[in-house]
Amino acid sequence: MKQTQNKSKAVRVLAGDIGGTKTRLAIIDVSANQLQIQYSKTYQSRKYASLNAVLQEFLNTFSDKVLAACFGIAGPVSNNTVHTTNLPWKIDAKELAKQFSIDSVSLINDLEANAWGIQALPKEDIFELYAGDSNSTGNAAIIAAGTGLGEAGMYFDGKHYRPYATEGGHTGFSPNSELEIELLRFLKKEYQHVSWERILAGSGLVNIHRFLREKHQIATPEWLANAMQKGDAAAEISKAAETDKDSICTQALKLFVRLYGSEAGNLALKHMATGGIYIGGGIAPKILEWMKHGDFINSFLDKGRMRTLLEKIPVRLILNDQTALYGPAVYAATFHIKH
Repeated sequence: MKQTQNKSKAVRVLAGDIGGTKTRLAIIDVSANQLQIQYSKTYQSRKYASLNAVLQEFLNTFSDKVLAACFGIAGPVSNNTVHTTNLPWKIDAKELAKQFSIDSVSLINDLEANAWGIQALPKEDIFELYAGDSNSTGNAAIIAAGTGLGEAGMYFDGKHYRPYATEGGHTGFSPNSELEIELLRFLKKEYQHVSWERILAGSGLVNIHRFLREKHQIATPEWLANAMQKGDAAAEISKAAETDKDSICTQALKLFVRLYGSEAGNLALKHMATGGIYIGGGIAPKILEWMKHGDFINSFLDKGRMRTLLEKIPVRLILNDQTALYGPAVYAATFHIKH
């Protein structure tokens, strides 16, 4: 999935991946789809009152002029402004451009950023989960579970892929079995609207775990409860499943993977993504062995009369956790060249 720019001269840009947990910033030289990171740093998002504050600290350590900036942000972008979904930040591109004397600043949805970043990845950064039809062309799409759940499309115009944002992760969760119906009922007690993000995110795995504990009336072991309280609860559940230390954790991760495949199939149908589905985000690479098992692809294909269509669609898992940072760099350089 390659897309070339008109000029080969390197453009120095400021790129950012703004998430609910971490904010990653980098100074990157972009030449066509070749990226060279000059300087980068990661910040804990919730320790800062605004993106402006993070940028002030970052740019104090790097004085070179950047020609353009772009930030991929977890939230809906409108008129180059955004209220972040999982942070109490309001971000305005015009304010950032003025404060930091940058000619052009763009804000894009974080999954749109991931989509832009795919074109800069070498083959070894993408793992093929399902081959599909190698000659299949057309639109593509990306789904990524992490702190939240993001989805984006890539319209194919016959020559290039044109990424666009969606807020598909916030659409309503659609159960497909008696167990999943029970899960929906469990979550409806807590949430007025049960979105796919309540299921397919780090917090979603914790929700599934809680549901299964209640359903089977099995208390969380003390060692697991302590580990979940001290660290990343979802990561501890995954670790317990991978080492087969707790049967409920194993069931939770299996259900998570099955539901991930189901929503990936939904996404493929909604975007007619015959060019491929990409799996991004921080969770999938960490549970790669589970993603490779049959549950994910079986659920992806399980769409009744549309199974034949889905069988032709390649499914690829992104291994490089820098993709969401590469995307804004490619976007910023492309924008600068065009303007």
